[in-house]
Amino acid sequence: MEINSLQNNKVKEWYKLQQKKYRDETGLFIIEEEHLIEEANKHGLIHHLLVRKDVQNIFNLEPIFVTEEIMHKLSSTSSLNKYLAICKKPQVTSNKKRCFILDQVQDPGNVGTIIRTAYSFGFDTVILSKNCADEYSSKVIRSSQGAIFHIAVIRDDIHKQIVELKQNGCTIYGTSLRNAKPLQEYKPHDNFAIVLGNEGKGVSNDVLDVCDHHVFIEMSQFESLNVAVAGGIVAYHFRK
Repeated sequence: MEINSLQNNKVKEWYKLQQKKYRDETGLFIIEEEHLIEEANKHGLIHHLLVRKDVQNIFNLEPIFVTEEIMHKLSSTSSLNKYLAICKKPQVTSNKKRCFILDQVQDPGNVGTIIRTAYSFGFDTVILSKNCADEYSSKVIRSSQGAIFHIAVIRDDIHKQIVELKQNGCTIYGTSLRNAKPLQEYKPHDNFAIVLGNEGKGVSNDVLDVCDHHVFIEMSQFESLNVAVAGGIVAYHFRK
């Protein structure tokens, strides 16, 4: 199959997937880059594979060949892609034994990096507050380097999630300087959740109020770190 026109109805519908509203409505999202397409394909998430017309299809999937103009229109980057895929959002299940909870983390690069870090250090779940950056935006997916296809990512009211986690015996650690103890005082274990906060404001007070412990990372100069860097340090401390 070939599509040659920017006015094609499918192209118009796919272009809308650059907006969260339409990703939520359709349950679809766009991915770019070969290794991300490979990861999505391993999990059976590819709905359509788009291949640029002058390029050989390297995937074991039936392609739709499209023009350079269509590739440019659907891409979130300035580079000319050879491949692009329309994917279905995965069905998420998790034991929730080793979790990150993100409270209003706005930057897509930070969200994607934390997802990648969580997967790298044996976490099973990343829980996003409803006003975090969208996990299916192109920048989050690229920053996760495909980890988003391997780990449960849940968007929900985090107070509700914390209640459920506590009911299942989970210890909640909020990252904060407020009445906090150094991270090193807590021994690594399973059945826990780490709360990371907004880039400017940190973890909100109402969330900190329901955490079991407040922890901070000991530093000799600045009082705060980029949230993704802080997440990496905490993940390493609690690594599996």
